[in-house]
Amino acid sequence: MSTKEQDFKERLVAVVRDLKENGTQDPEAIWLIGSLSTRLIDLYRLKGWGEFKQQLSKAAYDQLLKDFEQQGNGYHKQGKAKAAYAIQLLATSVICRTQRDPEVRQGEKLLDQIIENTVVAYRKASAAEAAKIN
Repeated sequence: MSTKEQDFKERLVAVVRDLKENGTQDPEAIWLIGSLSTRLIDLYRLKGWGEFKQQLSKAAYDQLLKDFEQQGNGYHKQGKAKAAYAIQLLATSVICRTQRDPEVRQGEKLLDQIIENTVVAYRKASAAEAAKIN
């Protein structure tokens, strides 16, 4: 019988594996992950994804997961698989913060580093776009 924690660990492994094998090769997925995570970071005027996760209160954490679930399901129903994927990835990262398993913590570090990289890529692309306009 699998536990909730074991199920989550398996999901985390699948998400990280898929991200490394497919997601990092998909510019649209990278842009969507970077865009959403950057908006959340900037909303709270923080420096990065890790800081964003640490600053979440219990109430904000619960609301964020509820919002992720609703929006992710909505995107899925609309056939917007990459947007749903970005939300799933960020939700998985946020949930990792509540886990104590050492293997999950290792996966969280890898996942968060990839998310931070998408933030950097998104900010660079946005700056380049803004420079073109001006």
